[in-house]
Amino acid sequence: MMAQIQKDNDRLDLAPKKFNMWIFIFTSFMFFAALTSGFIVYSGGKGHGLNVIMPQAFLYSTIIILASSVTLFLAQKASKSLQFQKQRMFLWLTFLLGIAFFAMQVYAMYVLAYKMQIYFSNENASRSFVYVFAGMHLVHIIAAILLLLSTLRGAYKNIPQVRNLFKMEMTSIFWHFLGIIWIYLYVFLLLNQN
Repeated sequence: MMAQIQKDNDRLDLAPKKFNMWIFIFTSFMFFAALTSGFIVYSGGKGHGLNVIMPQAFLYSTIIILASSVTLFLAQKASKSLQFQKQRMFLWLTFLLGIAFFAMQVYAMYVLAYKMQIYFSNENASRSFVYVFAGMHLVHIIAAILLLLSTLRGAYKNIPQVRNLFKMEMTSIFWHFLGIIWIYLYVFLLLNQN
């Protein structure tokens, strides 16, 4: 009876945190929608297009973030089945893929700046939007990696299963959201590269 009361209390304590996550996701979505709207207004009004072919590194990073969503899904599935060793393994894979995504994005910006000579400038601010899109997404990725590390730490501790599942759910919601946002940004950039 006491265990059930504690479980119910845990659920009640966690509900506001989940609500806060959804609020954060909504505001992040609106932020990226505003950025893409700003690009459309600027490039349409001034006649400035990107006139840039997106680096292949952006495609590779898209594949990496899709793979990381799969590994995180498998980690969540393992946590629900009480297969904690598998959960930790898939969380580590997701972490490594997250780091690889980050590195590939930085490399893509390096290619833009140093190999393609596309700079962050006010001469053609449309091109600067590429750096803004990728940079702001990377800030969110850093937050997601920290959340992932917190979930991984919880997977090694003897925390109640309701909290383990909650951490997995929160991390999954945020991580998959960032994957969707990157795909949206990448497709948006591809459609506007000429």
